[in-house]
Amino acid sequence: MEIKNSIQDVFAQLEDSLQLLSDKEYAQPTKVLFNATIGQHVRHIIELYICLYQGYESGIVNYEKRKRDTRIETDKNFANELMDMIANNLNKANKDLVLEAGYDENSSETMLVATNYKRELIYNLEHTVHHMALIRVGINEVSLIKIPDGFGVASSTIKYRKECAQ
Repeated sequence: MEIKNSIQDVFAQLEDSLQLLSDKEYAQPTKVLFNATIGQHVRHIIELYICLYQGYESGIVNYEKRKRDTRIETDKNFANELMDMIANNLNKANKDLVLEAGYDENSSETMLVATNYKRELIYNLEHTVHHMALIRVGINEVSLIKIPDGFGVASSTIKYRKECAQ
């Protein structure tokens, strides 16, 4: 299976669940997420893919320079439109990239790390699943909607659980 199919699958799962939430639930601060909202976590997911998409041409990806578009946090339909756009534009050829990152909050220095497009797609997929696990916790606080069993669960964990059940 191609990585793009896996990303499209988790996006579909996330989009379907978001459609079941009210606008209020989507933007409601949650205690279990330290007053973050489901929408803020969705925004964070989307913006990392946008950073990768924008950095592809220049060859330099910097996730720290994301826009932080509050419309994504408050408008779940807009968020779903962006996920559709991302999911439909994952067919880029693999190529070498440079990840630019600065992990010291007291310094503006950055480091450059060799990577490639597919590796960054994998990172973004893992990051998406991780945030979906947090979103699941937030949804359980603000809503009674039914969330799919595999929502926010890594594919390796799902495979392991299936093996154990046999």
